[in-house]
Amino acid sequence: MVSWKNFDELASYKKLEALGDKVDIKTAMAGESGAERVAKYCVPMSNGLVYNFASKKVDDEVLSVLQGLADEAQLTEKYEALYNGEMINTGEKRLVLHQLCRGQLGGDVIADGVNKRDFYAGVQAKAAEFANKVHAGEITNADGEKFTTVVQIGIGGSDLGPRAIYIALENWAKKNNAFKMEAKFISNVDPDDAAAVLASIDVKHSLFVLVSKSGTTLETLTNESFVKDALKNAGLDASRHMVAVTSETSPLAKSSDYLAAFFMDDYIGGRYSSSSAVGGVVLSLAFGPDIFARFLNGAAAEDKLAKNADVFKNPAMMDALIGVYERNFLGYPVTAVLPYSQAMSRFPAHLQQLDMESNGKSVNRFGEPVNYVTGPVIFGEPGTNGQHSFYQLLHQGTNIYPLQFIGFKNNQTERDVVIQGSTSQQKLCANVAAQIMAFACGKDDDNRNKYFAGGRPSSIIVGDKLTPETLGAILAHFENKVMFQGFVWNINSFDQEGVQLGKLLAKKVLAHETDGALKAYSDLLNI
Repeated sequence: MVSWKNFDELASYKKLEALGDKVDIKTAMAGESGAERVAKYCVPMSNGLVYNFASKKVDDEVLSVLQGLADEAQLTEKYEALYNGEMINTGEKRLVLHQLCRGQLGGDVIADGVNKRDFYAGVQAKAAEFANKVHAGEITNADGEKFTTVVQIGIGGSDLGPRAIYIALENWAKKNNAFKMEAKFISNVDPDDAAAVLASIDVKHSLFVLVSKSGTTLETLTNESFVKDALKNAGLDASRHMVAVTSETSPLAKSSDYLAAFFMDDYIGGRYSSSSAVGGVVLSLAFGPDIFARFLNGAAAEDKLAKNADVFKNPAMMDALIGVYERNFLGYPVTAVLPYSQAMSRFPAHLQQLDMESNGKSVNRFGEPVNYVTGPVIFGEPGTNGQHSFYQLLHQGTNIYPLQFIGFKNNQTERDVVIQGSTSQQKLCANVAAQIMAFACGKDDDNRNKYFAGGRPSSIIVGDKLTPETLGAILAHFENKVMFQGFVWNINSFDQEGVQLGKLLAKKVLAHETDGALKAYSDLLNI
């Protein structure tokens, strides 16, 4: 039986508070002691990945207390309760079932009179069958011509995750003869977004995937109308060019406006939905169902590791606990995510939503205020671009921000060139290694402009190459990290009431039901 307690009610909280900031990372990472830490402080992930935290401000004593925290907070027991179908989303009184889309954890989960494992598997099979028929030319436009482009229309979790995954695998798919259709994404209600995408495609040979769980999302339905208008102006029947990803009860579910409808439910939050039909339809069309299945397998393998009670065998839990230590006891409010892979250029944007929408809470699971800080701010860009942008502040700014690097030994395309004695990939990897040590150890200099204090903690996920499996594993790692941190903080990581107020006020503005400052701002913007 699990017990839900506030973090500061746990004995481990007091122990971590007493430890404080005890590790001098600048000293710990210098010389041979640093090499020993690199070998010692790592946790194997699935699919050949490794989570290395040698450059974090931890030692054996800190890690022992963090293990005690994991045990006391019953993190693996709560994870088991989640994937076995207990009601974990207390805010909305819902189950949390995104792991069921990609693995065989636990038993069958019955909800609303339906076996959810079978339901999700059935939706994936339907999406795979549809994608195969599109690729084979069995589903075509009105002239019997194949579709060559797929465009996803959605926002938030219906856009960020699928878009990040598509960009991450696009070059890999082209190199490995797995590229079926080009994918584009329309998300912003700003008409320039849809207009730019429509100007870049041949609408006659394009298939549009409308994603809205409720079927009422204002931005998404506005963009759908924008697209339908473009199809009409091109003399095309929109119903021959659109499919819907929605709930079975939404107004889109049985509509003749769509070639097909693929269903999702309330038990999978938008930011956790890339494993569901939200990601499955567009990614199966872009790369083929087999590649999407490989991505799911990578995620499933990482989900399985998250069951381990030993933090040295559970990379997501280790990452989560170190993050809690940094946030609550070292006072670090921000974490930078820095993938040294251009393919992962949109991954930090996805993690912004995943982490900040999940754990940006100030009340516990029961709606009571908490007396400690919770989720950090997440931001990032791919390396080496970020080095020439915001690393100045990270190195020499007045605050310390933890860093999460992601790096791969080999590139996706296997194309490279030797310049000045090394390849581009070697230069990329050299920069990762150099940055970790520069942040940790800094540099002494009598010229204070050239002095680097060091002491900036970081971790890195390292793999051989970015593939469908490794990408799925990395996605699941961060999803599970966020989940474990939410368990520690005793908050509900699976609702997002914070996004609702602005939507309600926007509707009032559009209905001209405003007064005071809201009316003044409406007038200022000529609404």
